Amino acid sequence: MSLITTHVLDTSTGAPAAGIQVTLRGPEQQQIAAGTTDADGRVGDLGPESLTPGTYELVFATGEHFEARGVEHFFPQVSLAFSVEAAAEHYHVPLLLSPFGYTTYRGS
Repeated sequence: MSLITTHVLDTSTGAPAAGIQVTLRGPEQQQIAAGTTDADGRVGDLGPESLTPGTYELVFATGEHFEARGVEHFFPQVSLAFSVEAAAEHYHVPLLLSPFGYTTYRGS
């Protein structure tokens, strides 16, 4: 399993949000990895195998998710910055999404 994982739940439907493009950026804002949420709304392999302490960012292409369903929405993308302190620790960063809002937390 990757040290950074995520999953997206569309709270407007109560279902996982499949097909959302997710990009991971590192401390220098360089793209480290990218993936697409699976049928369960998860991306389990966002590499890398080791992390340098610093600020990382997950960018979710949420607008495409809602546009594909013909749903009016406000946020074309969601960017979540978070701090990595321990290089070997696992970081799970979930996204709870609706057309006009979102929330997140540090998962396990």
